[in-house]
Amino acid sequence: MTLINKFQELLKDKNIDAFIIPTNDFHLSEYVSDYFKARAYLTGFTGSAGTLVVTKEKALLWTDGRYFIQAEKQIENTGIILMKMGNPNVDTITEYLGKIFKNGGTLAFDFRVIETSYALELESKLNNVNIVNLDLVSLIW
Repeated sequence: MTLINKFQELLKDKNIDAFIIPTNDFHLSEYVSDYFKARAYLTGFTGSAGTLVVTKEKALLWTDGRYFIQAEKQIENTGIILMKMGNPNVDTITEYLGKIFKNGGTLAFDFRVIETSYALELESKLNNVNIVNLDLVSLIW
C-alpha cells in the first residue's frame, strides 16, 4: 500500500471527499523546512512549488512549467496525475474541485498553510461544500 493509498484510507475514515496539501509552511514560504514537506513525502516530487489534491479515488499534483519534466519523472508509475498549470485544457485546482463537488461534499486542508485569500476563493466558488480545518498530514508522517 502506497502512502497515497494510506492517505486515501484516512479520507474515507474521516468522511473527507478531498484534501489539499500545498508546499507551504505557516508563513507561506516557498522554500520550507523538512517538517512542511508533506507533499514531497506523499508524492516523491521534490520541486519547491506544487500542490497535491487527494480524493478518495485520485491524487493530482499541480505544478508550473519550471517543474513539468522533474514532476513527470518523480511521480512516474505512482498513479498520481500531473496537472500542468497554465496549459490549455488543464483545470485550476478550484475548477477541478468545482467539478467534483457539484453536489456538495467535504473539502479539508490545514488552515495554517493555505493563504486566506485562497481559502475565501474556495468558499465563494464551491457552493454547498463543507470546508474543514484538519491536519491529516501529521497522521501519516
